[in-house]
Amino acid sequence: MKPTIEILTRLQENSKNNHEEVFTKLFRYLLRPDIYYVAYQNLYANNGAATKGVDEDTADGFSEDKVNRIIEALRNGTYEPKPVRRTYIKKKNGKMRPLGLPTFTDKLVQDVIRMVLQAIYEPVFSNYSHGFRPGRSCHTALAQLKHEFIGAKWFVEGDIKGCFDNIDHSVLIGIVGKKVKDARFINLLRLFLKAGYMEEWKYYGTYSGCPQGGIISPILANIYLNELDTFVEKLKKSFDTNTPYTLTPQYRALQNKRANTKQKINRREVGEERDQLIAQYIGLGKELRKTPAKLCNDKKLKYVRYADDFLIAVNGSKEDCEWIKAQLTEFIRGTLKMELSQEKTLITHSNDCARFLGYDVRVRRDQQVKPWKNCKQRTMNNTVELLIPFRDKIEKYLFAKGAVKQRPDNGKLEPVARIGLTRNTDLEIVTTYDAELRGLCNFYYLASNYRNLNYFSYLMEYSCLKTLAWKHKCKLSKIYDKYRIGAKRWGIPYETKSGRKVRKLTKFNEVDGKRCEDAIPTIVTIIAKSRTTIDSRLKACRCELCGYEGKDRKYEVHHVNKVKNLKGKEPWEIVMIAKRRKTLVVCHECHQKIHHGY
Repeated sequence: MKPTIEILTRLQENSKNNHEEVFTKLFRYLLRPDIYYVAYQNLYANNGAATKGVDEDTADGFSEDKVNRIIEALRNGTYEPKPVRRTYIKKKNGKMRPLGLPTFTDKLVQDVIRMVLQAIYEPVFSNYSHGFRPGRSCHTALAQLKHEFIGAKWFVEGDIKGCFDNIDHSVLIGIVGKKVKDARFINLLRLFLKAGYMEEWKYYGTYSGCPQGGIISPILANIYLNELDTFVEKLKKSFDTNTPYTLTPQYRALQNKRANTKQKINRREVGEERDQLIAQYIGLGKELRKTPAKLCNDKKLKYVRYADDFLIAVNGSKEDCEWIKAQLTEFIRGTLKMELSQEKTLITHSNDCARFLGYDVRVRRDQQVKPWKNCKQRTMNNTVELLIPFRDKIEKYLFAKGAVKQRPDNGKLEPVARIGLTRNTDLEIVTTYDAELRGLCNFYYLASNYRNLNYFSYLMEYSCLKTLAWKHKCKLSKIYDKYRIGAKRWGIPYETKSGRKVRKLTKFNEVDGKRCEDAIPTIVTIIAKSRTTIDSRLKACRCELCGYEGKDRKYEVHHVNKVKNLKGKEPWEIVMIAKRRKTLVVCHECHQKIHHGY
C-alpha cells in the first residue's frame, strides 16, 4: 500500500495541472493509519502539544490503539469533535483575543484534514496571498510589495472586522463544496465548525467563525479569503488601463531646447561663446533629469494579502481609491457576509506612510541623480521604502519589557534593570536579552532605516548590564570587567560537552537578516521514510525504557513539553536526556510507572 503522503503529493500535482479539477472520495484518506503518525510527527514538537483542551487528552499516551479507535469512529460515523476550551490572550492594543484549544485527538484529525485540504488548495491559491502557507511569510509579502508597488500614488489599507470570528459557515461549506464532492468529508468539516466551546465549564454553541488556536483554522481562512483574492484580481483587470507613451510638455520643451543648443555648439568654433553654450547644455541636461518625462495617465492596481490584512496600491486618483473601497465593501458584505472596517480601512497618499505587517510603507520621491549603467538616472525615485516605526513599535516594545524609562528632564530613553529577571542565572539573563534582540533585528532586516536599530541595541545591552549589576549588587563596570572578551565585547562563559563556550549579546549588525527563517515549512512532504519516526518506533514493539520486546504488550508514547526541564533523577528522564527526544516509546506497564511512580 502506498504511503498516504505520496497520494496527497499526487493530488497536489493534479490540482496544480488543472485548477478546475473537482476531487471526490477524500474521506478514505482519513481511514489510513500512516497519515496519523505523520500528523503526530507534525504536532508533538509544538509547545501546545502538552496543552489540555476540555479533557486530559494530550500528546502523551499516543499509541497504535488510539489511531485504530479514531479510524473506527470515523468509519462508523460515531466520531464527534469535542468543544474547544476558550481562553484569552492579551493583544497589543490592550484588548483580549479569544483562543479555542481543541483536545489532542481533535488536533490529530484536524491536522489530517489540513494536509488533505492543503494538497488540493495550495496550488490554486493566489500568488498575492502569503499568510499561513508553506514557504511564505511576512517577509515574502513585504518583498513582493517592495518589488511590485513601485510608483504607486495611493494606498488602500484593508481591515476586516473580526475575520476569524465572523467566517460564515454556510458560505465556507459552499466554497469548499465547489472543489470537494465528498459528503462524509464535508460533514466532518461541518462538525468541527459547529463543535462549540467551553468557557468556565459552560457550553456555548458556535454559529460562525473558526476558533483561533485550531489546526484547520488557518487553511479554512485562506480558502475563504481566496474568494477575495479572486475578486481583486478581476477588479484589477477591469481597472488597469495602459496609455501610449507620451512625454510631458515641459520635458518635450526642455528636450527640444537642449537639441537646439547642441546644434549651436556644433556650429561654433572654439571660444568663449562655445564654452557658454556647453555650460548651458550641461545645465539643461541636469534640469531634464529632474523633470517628469511621462504623462501619468495609466491606471494600475497592485495587491498583497497576509491572512486578514491586505494592502492595495493604486496608480490613479483618490476618487479611484474611493471606488475601489466601495467595491470591496460591497463584495465583502454581500458575498463573504463580513464587514470591512470603514474606520481602519484608510486611503493614504504614498508620500505618507501606510502601516502593513509592522512596517511603515511609503514611496520615495527622490530626484537625486546617480550614475547607473553608463548613464545617469534617478535610481531611487518612485521606489518603495520600508521603514521601522520606532515610536509605535520599538519604544512600546522596550517599555512593555521594562527595559527603559523616560527621563522627565529631556524625554530621552534611559536603560534600566529588569528586576523580574534577577532570579535567573547570568547565562539565562543574557540568553533572554539576546533572543529578544535577535528576534526584532531579524524581523526588521528589510527596513531601509535598519541601521537605526543600533540605538535599540545599545538600550538592550545596557539594560542587560544593569540587570546583572542589580542582581550582584555591584557597579555596572565590575560586571563589564568580569565578563570582558577582548575589546568592547563581553559574554557569559558556560560549559558544554564539546568544551567551553561564551554567550555574547548579539550586535544588531551581526544579525544576517537573510538567514531569518520564519516561513512555515512545507508539510506535504514524505516524512515517514526515516527509521526513527513514531510509526516505526511503535511498530518495532520494543520498550525504549525497560528493553522488553514482543507483541504481547501495548506500546504508548510518553511525551514531555521540554527536554531541558527534565532533572535527570528518574530512569526515564535519564533515557530521554540521553536520546535528546521529547518522546519515548514505552510499554503500557512502564508508562503507568512513569506517571504513578516506580
